[in-house]
Amino acid sequence: MNVKSIVTACALAFSTASIAADPSNWEEIETNAKGQTVYFNAWGGSPEINAYLRWAGDQLDERYGVTLKHVKVSDISETINRLVAEKAAGKHSGGSVDMVWINGENFKSMKSNSLLFGPFVEQLPNWAIVDKTLPVTADFTEPTEGLEAPWGVGQLVFIHDEKTLANPPKSFNELLSLAKAFPGKITYPKPPQFHGTSFLKAALLELAADTSPLYKPVDEAQFDAISAPLWAYLDQLNAVAWREGKQFPAASAETLQLLDDGELLLAITFNPNAADTAIENGTLAPTAKAFAFDKGALSNIHFMGIPWNANAKEGALVAINFLLSEEAQARKSKSTVWGDPAVVKLNSVGSKPLFKSQPEPHPSWQVALENAWLERYAQQ
Repeated sequence: MNVKSIVTACALAFSTASIAADPSNWEEIETNAKGQTVYFNAWGGSPEINAYLRWAGDQLDERYGVTLKHVKVSDISETINRLVAEKAAGKHSGGSVDMVWINGENFKSMKSNSLLFGPFVEQLPNWAIVDKTLPVTADFTEPTEGLEAPWGVGQLVFIHDEKTLANPPKSFNELLSLAKAFPGKITYPKPPQFHGTSFLKAALLELAADTSPLYKPVDEAQFDAISAPLWAYLDQLNAVAWREGKQFPAASAETLQLLDDGELLLAITFNPNAADTAIENGTLAPTAKAFAFDKGALSNIHFMGIPWNANAKEGALVAINFLLSEEAQARKSKSTVWGDPAVVKLNSVGSKPLFKSQPEPHPSWQVALENAWLERYAQQ
């Protein structure tokens, strides 16, 4: 991190509040963390993730005297709106949120609104074991500047059952051909649900003649022309999709269930190990298998951040550092637990390699594509 980046990040953190926690004095951090309760706002839609966080909470309580409370949210933007309201009300300490699970547009929003404490990441003892070959210092092209710590790796992949679909598609164009050959058997979650929006981005990255504009802020004057191939594609796909494109699954979990029920040929997930985890849990047949298109899987790092006005900053720092430990990361990566790929260098064997990676577009494309999709298809 260069001096300019450090100064910028410090200005963001210190502009609205003095900060008691000093990440460089780790012994003092652990001492002050004892007895603190950390309210961790994170997606609560996965039983596996919820169970993993309960385990992490037990470890933090036993080892550090820190209580971790998982505040289950359906969309972290709800939490960000609450933090914006707290800032507007002048609540610069004693905030209701101590940790957040964020990335992409939500990180950009928190950073732009000076809602994050830091920089702190490079002061974490376990930063030393983070795999720096992964894109852990940028989030959807936005520099993290030490304001969020990496937690895991997400990749947009599909799951098929080898018994019912021996040769899955290798591209979005082949996916369309499959959908036309088997009407009603292909779909995607409804945007702005995360997996649905990710499907839109991945499709546009393959269909666009030039992808370079997708890695820059959206130019409204050029948006229609750049996104036109996506809408032409979806007009065809939706016409032969599950329930004729008049209804869409609410989330990735529903596509898994529909795959298992035989209603769909493909499910969609942002966890490259989700098929293994579902097989372990008995929710998919042993013949289920994850795959990515030849161009690569849309990939990103998901992160943990601390709000600028957090009430338990020391506890949050200790919690984040523990979640970055080799023990916690190795457990998280097991298909029997969560199956979320590690962001640290693990000595344990058996870690599955990731799929070929395709980086996320600039975060502004997320909202632009969601709004355009809703305008075109939501009322059908």
